[in-house]
Amino acid sequence: MSAQDGRRAGGVAGFLRDNGLTLAFGTAFLLVLAAQAVAGRAEFNETLAVDGFQQVGLGEYVLSSDFAVDVTENWQSEFLQFFLYVFGTVWLLQRGSPESKEMHKAGVESDEEQRMGDHAQAGSPRWAGTKDWRQAVYSRSLGIVMGALFLLSWLAQSIAGLAAYDGQQLRQLEAPVSWTTYLGSADFWSRSLQNWQSELLAVAAMAILSVYLRQRGSPESKPVGAPHHATGVEG
Repeated sequence: MSAQDGRRAGGVAGFLRDNGLTLAFGTAFLLVLAAQAVAGRAEFNETLAVDGFQQVGLGEYVLSSDFAVDVTENWQSEFLQFFLYVFGTVWLLQRGSPESKEMHKAGVESDEEQRMGDHAQAGSPRWAGTKDWRQAVYSRSLGIVMGALFLLSWLAQSIAGLAAYDGQQLRQLEAPVSWTTYLGSADFWSRSLQNWQSELLAVAAMAILSVYLRQRGSPESKPVGAPHHATGVEG
């Protein structure tokens, strides 16, 4: 192997190592999404068969509103979870949890603690060192983007859900409904709330269980030997 080939291989290996978390979960997401499409199509065809309608192929199902609403209703609940978590952990604390800031750090913290403005360092993002609207936006950019993704995916869910709901109405020889009517329907809110409650439960469970339980080597856990009351300490 030449030196150039060695550098190229090292570069690929380095890229995979440096982005392993994103690549692993991104790949797993695509595999699970594909599996959901196969299982969802089978379930959808069972429903069509019971109602006496022709079954659909996998490609047709993936492009259908029924698949879209099932996907987007999960996406919006996940983005809601992270949006609430990002903003909530600014002020809300949990003694002993690595998911919480230390008890004396509630709030947005000082510019010095956040390395903003005059306290920005050589490697700080460029907008962190400004003192105008750019700093205000960038210092809240994670929450803003998570909130926007939640709203966009919730909107997508409402549109896809309406199409799926109206398709079901037509198969049952009933009149379709408008988008505004669907927003107030039990179908829309049942889809939303059943996901919201599970995400909120997961966050609450993680916050309190990480006080007393450990996972060696994980940054989501305190060091194994850290006392239960240690807060904001990661392994």
